[in-house]
Amino acid sequence: MRLIELYKSVQGESSFTGVPCIFVRFAGCNLRCAWCDSEYTFTGGQPFTEDEVVAQIEALACPLVEFTGGEPMLHAKDLLPLMQRLLNDEKTKYTLMMETSGERPLEEVPTAVHKIVDVKCPGSGSAFGSFRMSNLDTLTARDEVKFVLRDRRDYEFARDFIREHLASKIAAGTLGHILLSPAFIQTPSPLRTADNMELDARDVVQWMLDDLLPARLSLQVHKFVWEPQKKGV
Repeated sequence: MRLIELYKSVQGESSFTGVPCIFVRFAGCNLRCAWCDSEYTFTGGQPFTEDEVVAQIEALACPLVEFTGGEPMLHAKDLLPLMQRLLNDEKTKYTLMMETSGERPLEEVPTAVHKIVDVKCPGSGSAFGSFRMSNLDTLTARDEVKFVLRDRRDYEFARDFIREHLASKIAAGTLGHILLSPAFIQTPSPLRTADNMELDARDVVQWMLDDLLPARLSLQVHKFVWEPQKKGV
């Protein structure tokens, strides 16, 4: 498997926001979202064996681990056995997360893994429409669905998708959370302020309240703790 970086920080998104976490960032992505903040992952990376990855995770001594990218599911052949190995570790009792575009099939991901699954909105550009609808059947109460928003059109797409496909899962308790995340501009200033977001979070909150949407606002907290372009944090 090829990794861009492996480090320990705090989780910046999802219901685990603020919790210390190890990030295992895979190289490569088959999508090109217009707002992508991880273009440095598209190429390069270093080869690692499963044993080497596990050794680095153990050395960082943190029970929460997220697999991200790039697109981690492009490495499913290596990633799925790695996940199962960590889940089988009775001593550490790892909690595993995976952030994925939802374009790759997710049926074989262990059910104990917390999946953060993106549904691409129109503002994502060429990635719009890439979500694999059959992945809805893989979602559990551990999982979360995320929409990155650039404008009102993106919000309306997310609202309609939530109402048609996700609201019943939330009501039945078979889906964890729905996240609405304002996109950051691709060349933000070094200031750690909301001015670096493409969409005013206050507008998103008002739209959510007006529509009684069963979702939560999700800000990329790490971009307020550190400079927005800083990597490895």
